[in-house]
Amino acid sequence: MTKDKNTVIKNIYYMLSYAYQSLQQKTYEEIETESFEYVQDIFAAILVKGIASQVKHGLIREYIEIQDNLSTLKGKINIRESIRLKVRDDHRLACCFDQLSENHYLNQILKTTALYLIYDANVARKNKDALKRVILFFSEINKLEPSAINWQSLHYNRNNTSYRMLMNICYMVLHDLLLTTEEGKYKLAAFLDDQKMSSLYEKFILEYYRTNFPQFRPASKVIKWNTIEVTDFLPKMQSDTMLVDIESRKKLIVDAKYYGKILQSQYDVDTIRSNHLYQIFSYVKNEDKNNTGLVDGILLYAKTDDVKMQNIEYNLGGNRISVETLDLSRDFLDIKNQLNSIVEKWTMKKPKQS
Repeated sequence: MTKDKNTVIKNIYYMLSYAYQSLQQKTYEEIETESFEYVQDIFAAILVKGIASQVKHGLIREYIEIQDNLSTLKGKINIRESIRLKVRDDHRLACCFDQLSENHYLNQILKTTALYLIYDANVARKNKDALKRVILFFSEINKLEPSAINWQSLHYNRNNTSYRMLMNICYMVLHDLLLTTEEGKYKLAAFLDDQKMSSLYEKFILEYYRTNFPQFRPASKVIKWNTIEVTDFLPKMQSDTMLVDIESRKKLIVDAKYYGKILQSQYDVDTIRSNHLYQIFSYVKNEDKNNTGLVDGILLYAKTDDVKMQNIEYNLGGNRISVETLDLSRDFLDIKNQLNSIVEKWTMKKPKQS
C-alpha cells in the first residue's frame, strides 16, 4: 500500500490535538484543513498560531535585576561601583533595581524554536514569513542554545499554563537539533524519532479514550504486584491506558507500542516480541489477582511495514490478550473507527464462567 505522506503528517497533528487539548481550540482550526509535506512545517504552523495568540493576550513577564549608571537614584546603590565612578569624575550613581521584563525563560524558548524553524528548508515560505512577523514582538528577548535548555526546570501555574502545549512543541523541535558546519547553516535531525513518537502515541491513545469514552474512566494506572512481600526492588508496572466498566467490573489494559519492527525473528520463525507479551501478561494477571477473567489486555502496535502481522487473540490463563495494529497512514476516521471498535468488542465479551 502506498502511504499518503500528507495523511501521515496530518494524523500526527490529530494525535497532537488529543495529547494537547488546547490544539482543538478555534485558534488552530485552520491548520486542520491545510496540507503539509513535512512535519517541521506543521510544527511551524502550530507555533505561528500559538505565539500570535500569546502575544495578543500578553507575553509572560518577570522581574529581573538591572544594573545601570544613572544621574538620579533608583533602587539600591552599588557602593563599590559608585565609588569607582566618583574616582573617574563621573557624577552618576551605580544603581541596582528590579524591572518587569518579557525576557522570560519560556519566551526565550519560543523565540529560539521559531528562529530555528525559519532556517529549516522543510518549512513552507508562508509559515517562515508568519514566524518572522510574530518574532518581531520578541526583539527584547534573548535567544538560547538548544543544548543548554533545562526542560526539567519548566514549571506551570495559572499564570503560564497557556505555554504548556507550546513548550511541548518546542521540545519536539529542539531536543534533537543538530548544528552543522555546512555553509554555516542549521539543520534539524529527523523529527519524531521512535522515542518521541512512542511517547506521543501512548498519550494519544489515553487522551482519545478519555475524550470519547469517559464512562470507562480511562487512566494510566499503576498496577500493584500480587504479593504480600516487600516490592521495593520490583519494577513499577505503569499501564499506558486502563478502561474500567464499573457495572460489569470488567477492565481493559491497553499497552501502546510504537516500534520499527513489530515481530521478532528467531530461526526464521516470526513471533510476537516476547518481552512485550510477557509485559502485558504480567499486567493482566497482577490486576486480576482473584483470577476472575474480568481483565483483558491488548498490545496495540502502530502499524509498520511488517506486513506479516495480523490481529490475533489468545486466552492465556483465563484472560483474553490480543495483539492488534493501528495504521497511522490511513484516514483519521479509520483510526477512530478502529479505536472505537476495540472498546465495542471489549464491552461485548463475556468473562469466563466461574
